[in-house]
Amino acid sequence: MFETLLSIIFVYVFIFLGYLAKRIFKEEMDSKTLTLFSVYFLQAFVTVWGFSTAKLSLEHIYVPIYYIVIIFLLLSPTLFLAKKFVKDPKERAIITIAGFVGNTGNIGIPLGIALFGMESVIYTTLINIANVFVVYILGVYIYSRGSLSIKKSLLNIVKIPIIPASAIAILININQIQLAPQIQEFFKMGAYAGIVLQLFLLGTFLSSIKIKRLKKSMVTTVLSLKFIIIPIATATILSFTTLSPFVQGIIFMEIMTPLAVANINLASLYNCKPKEVTALILISTLLFIPILFILNWVIERSYL
Repeated sequence: MFETLLSIIFVYVFIFLGYLAKRIFKEEMDSKTLTLFSVYFLQAFVTVWGFSTAKLSLEHIYVPIYYIVIIFLLLSPTLFLAKKFVKDPKERAIITIAGFVGNTGNIGIPLGIALFGMESVIYTTLINIANVFVVYILGVYIYSRGSLSIKKSLLNIVKIPIIPASAIAILININQIQLAPQIQEFFKMGAYAGIVLQLFLLGTFLSSIKIKRLKKSMVTTVLSLKFIIIPIATATILSFTTLSPFVQGIIFMEIMTPLAVANINLASLYNCKPKEVTALILISTLLFIPILFILNWVIERSYL
């Protein structure tokens, strides 16, 4: 257990380094440049490498499907209750979707390696791709309140390199095309660089967040959904599936990851209280540190 927790802590070291770099170098450390480099170059390496770690099977394909189904099942009552009890439409949008847009890439993939080993990479990669669709369809729709068409959202998804890279990687995997060891090492180097850069980038984003005048009811509601209600409901739903405990544990872990930085992008784009959303991301990321100890205990007892 100590070794696992130590690995998890090192994940946060890279986040802290990004935070420190931004605080020291300020505008010289351009987060936008790092984001473009990560999204349009290195994340494709992460995806291709992820699919090369194991041969795709039906169990692999079921994982992102279960992930999306669980989100839809839990999102429906959340939408209904938020509409009934939350009057401010912007606050309602944040409460409804923020807890479902988890950091499955920046934190999910390295955390999966720390908790479950390299065998988890194929699963966390697939879940991260599923989460991209959740962000750019459900996230866009709810944050924008219908100002952007589904067609345009789908086109935006296709433009992101992670999607075509995934399609190519899946074809290589299904057709069992053997890559030379040098090419495999090439993708592995790019993938690890992408994972580290994503963690570093998360730290640079968090450095500019300031917690001011946050509405306590919204903070309590979002974090309760994120770390209590959604995980308990997810564990209950997973218990009725035929998935192996190992796979259930990976899905449960990904559901519990803190709020994704993508929430900031959508909240800013549609003027949906971006400062409050960024503060929520910071709080959830910091709160996730002590929660990791509980998560590690639950996974070891229930899923490993």
